[in-house]
Amino acid sequence: MGQACGNSLLCRSQHLQPSAVTVAIGGRQVLPSEERRVSSGPSQDALLQLASVTDSSSLREAIREALQAVLSEVDSVLVYLYEDDTGRYWCEDPPHELQKEGTLRDVVIRQKKVQCEGLPSSELQEQQIPSFIEPLRKDQRVLIIPLPDQEQCVTTALILVCCSSPTEAQEQTLAILEKHVTVALRRVQCLQGQGVSQMLKVNRPKYSPSPNASSMTKTPSSKLDTSVLDQQILQLCGELYDLDAASLQLKVLRYLEQQTRSSCCCLLLVSEDNQQLLCQVVGNKVLDQEISFPLSFGLGQAVENKKSISLQDVTPEEVQQLNRTLGFEVLSMLCVPFECRATSKVVALACAFNKKCAERYTEADEHIAQHCFSYTSSVLTSTLAYQQEQRLKFECQALLKVAKNLFTHLDDVSVLLKEIIAEARSLTNAEICSVFLWDRVTNELVAKVFDGGVVTDEETELRIPANQGIAGHVAITGKILNIPDAYTNPHFYAAIDASTGFRTRNILCFPIKDEHGEVIGVAELVNKTNGPWFTRLDEDLATAFSIYCGISIAHSLLYKRVNEAQFRSQLANEMMKYHMKVSEEEVTRLLAVGIRSVADIHSHYSDFSYTPRSLSDDSTPSAVISMFEDMGFINRFKINMHTLARFCLMVKRGYRDPPYHNWMHAYSVSHFCYLLHKNLGLSAYLEDIETFALFVSCMCHDLDHRGTNNSFQVASKSVLAGLYSSEGSVLERHHFAQAIAILNTHGCNIFEKLTRKEYQRMLDLMRDIILATDLAHHLRILKDLQNMSHNGYNIEDPQHHNLLLCLLMTCCDLSDQTKNWNTTWKIAGLIYKEFFSQGDLEKAMGNRPSEMMDREKAYIPELQISFMEDIVMPIYKLLQDLFPRSAELYDAVTSNREKWNRVSHKLNIRGLHGTDSLDFLDNDFEQMEDYPDGQERQVEKTNSDLAPTDQL
Repeated sequence: MGQACGNSLLCRSQHLQPSAVTVAIGGRQVLPSEERRVSSGPSQDALLQLASVTDSSSLREAIREALQAVLSEVDSVLVYLYEDDTGRYWCEDPPHELQKEGTLRDVVIRQKKVQCEGLPSSELQEQQIPSFIEPLRKDQRVLIIPLPDQEQCVTTALILVCCSSPTEAQEQTLAILEKHVTVALRRVQCLQGQGVSQMLKVNRPKYSPSPNASSMTKTPSSKLDTSVLDQQILQLCGELYDLDAASLQLKVLRYLEQQTRSSCCCLLLVSEDNQQLLCQVVGNKVLDQEISFPLSFGLGQAVENKKSISLQDVTPEEVQQLNRTLGFEVLSMLCVPFECRATSKVVALACAFNKKCAERYTEADEHIAQHCFSYTSSVLTSTLAYQQEQRLKFECQALLKVAKNLFTHLDDVSVLLKEIIAEARSLTNAEICSVFLWDRVTNELVAKVFDGGVVTDEETELRIPANQGIAGHVAITGKILNIPDAYTNPHFYAAIDASTGFRTRNILCFPIKDEHGEVIGVAELVNKTNGPWFTRLDEDLATAFSIYCGISIAHSLLYKRVNEAQFRSQLANEMMKYHMKVSEEEVTRLLAVGIRSVADIHSHYSDFSYTPRSLSDDSTPSAVISMFEDMGFINRFKINMHTLARFCLMVKRGYRDPPYHNWMHAYSVSHFCYLLHKNLGLSAYLEDIETFALFVSCMCHDLDHRGTNNSFQVASKSVLAGLYSSEGSVLERHHFAQAIAILNTHGCNIFEKLTRKEYQRMLDLMRDIILATDLAHHLRILKDLQNMSHNGYNIEDPQHHNLLLCLLMTCCDLSDQTKNWNTTWKIAGLIYKEFFSQGDLEKAMGNRPSEMMDREKAYIPELQISFMEDIVMPIYKLLQDLFPRSAELYDAVTSNREKWNRVSHKLNIRGLHGTDSLDFLDNDFEQMEDYPDGQERQVEKTNSDLAPTDQL
């Protein structure tokens, strides 16, 4: 029934509470799905049977069938009907009277439904005991349902049901069924001669004569043959089974025409959202397009005053308009309002025109109309609600289709806007639609897309100031604007119609907002094609539609920016790869020297005492290849020599040049891994692929290190933090990603001969090992490492393999602390140059750096001692416990710790601690080295810095 469906629902013949009404789009009230469900499937047959019964026996049977259709596992049903002449409650199966006292009599008096687990045997007949006696089975309940008649102030029936415990939905359906049974019971009583006077009062308000007292002939209601009328209306109710409201109206209006002897009848539904009376069916014709009258029209006084009116109550001009709208001359008229019991509002007007063989309608005709709708309103109400639900379902599906269409065109804003226009017109039945985007730079609304297509030339695009016109008003206020008459709105610019010849009748303009609620555009719909103006439902649709529009436009613009960023990133990667590119000449030059024996590099190359930093930077790639060969990886994993040479050179170039975390650090860490393999016999503890992964991870573990730690990356909101901060270990994840990038570079994949399974495992091992270089990770697994050391290493336990690899990686990363004192304190100075540089950056950002990062506060020897005692020494003690042959490493660390103690003592004596604690390294400072007799001598002077060991 168009926009009127919601608020034009006819009132039910049953009493409905406000809570039974659900608010739908635009605040219109529709019936909940539970009440509609009563009229479908088996329940529908039961209700039809209820509507057709004419005697008490049929009524009892109909009640049983209805309850079996509504409830689950109904075991037994008893129906007690009240007899007016005897005052008793009588049940026919088995024949007996309700007891004067007990639980059942209390329910009759209190008129409140009760649910219990059974009844005492004293209140039951012998045949009833198996079904109703307490206690019942766990899943069964007895429902005691009184049916009160509010008008007669008596409980007209009592129903006992033994069934499964009803669900919430069944409870709601049962409540509705009770109302239908009450109506059927009242009808049966009337047909049997009981309560006829009450029947005549049902839904029949007292007749109120119109101001023109002679406009309607008064006929005493007692002259109406109510029994015949009831029979006829019951026959009509049996025919009202259609799901189409128009078909139902045809049947009801045909009945009304016959009973009132009218030439034509119609039903006007009240639509409050646009203050109109809407009609879809006139006489025996369903209109292609609804006709409408404003509530200010003469018929509207029946709605306002809630009184019947006749033709004499409307003006001659309104009669002429009525004639033109209906298509025939109106000679006489009866217009009867009907109220909804739930809201007490008039929801429909029953109109009869041109009474045959009489000049005017009588009071009896009014009673006939009221009697008709007291029976048929429930069916009409349910059908209209069903149609409204179907319409809402269709509109929701349309919105989902809109979302699908919009989100498949995110790659092109112009195409997206074209789709928005098409969908907006379709949803609201608008004649024209325009979409403007807000250009914040020029503060203009820009339209490049129109109904005719996309404008590609900037000179022909439409630009209007963002503070002018209807679109500008909506853009500024951010609120939807529905204008029934465009020419009465001060923001409308009528000169455009004058220049184009187009006539603008009404406008619906709504803002398009992004996810932050900011207006990014405006959509303007012009001229409602299937109505006088845009309705509140159109506003609701537009509001919902605008959300999809805003999200899709914002994401389309974001998609464009992401694409541009990807192109820039791709360009930057290409430039980086170009500058990192290893030429074929470099590979050939590296391979020309052949694979040198490690003994040729240095006679003590395989000893823990060897200092790898003594090797020149240019010789390190060749030394790495020599270690690959000596550890057997080249033959074992079938590594191509050109691929290995290119990989080593690419990894070397992948390191930046901070003071400490550079390629020389990576080479030293890799060399220590080689030492562990050679001296501790790792092959007895780890698989070959695990040792291989450990060595490659040592080479790659600090790729592209920026000289700052994870905390700084997060605090500075760097690009790396944006990529990895949600996962933790920002730098470590970046190092692994860089390693994968090198492996994916053409000619650098040293794992190319591995099987698919081995390749995946290799990458998983590398990820876990590189992430283990984060000291936070080491501290998390420290307890597990201690347990493994205490209980012994189990080669069959995969977790022990993982723990051992993490421990070995950490030992390699801190290996500078195992070298001689001269190397240790020089390398420590490089670390502090990085730390202090980061501290300076943090100060520039307005942050307070930690003590070890603050060159003005750091006391290096004490920091170094603390770090070695808390971190380094426990790590190498664990290594010694697992590998006794590594005892010299723990001894070396202990010795270096003692030297830091002596340095701290000497500095305290000289008073060099505090703010100038690093300055002594730039002055003439004598390095301390012990003689056997405990004396100290001057070894050399240096300009190197002191610093704690690598903080990873």
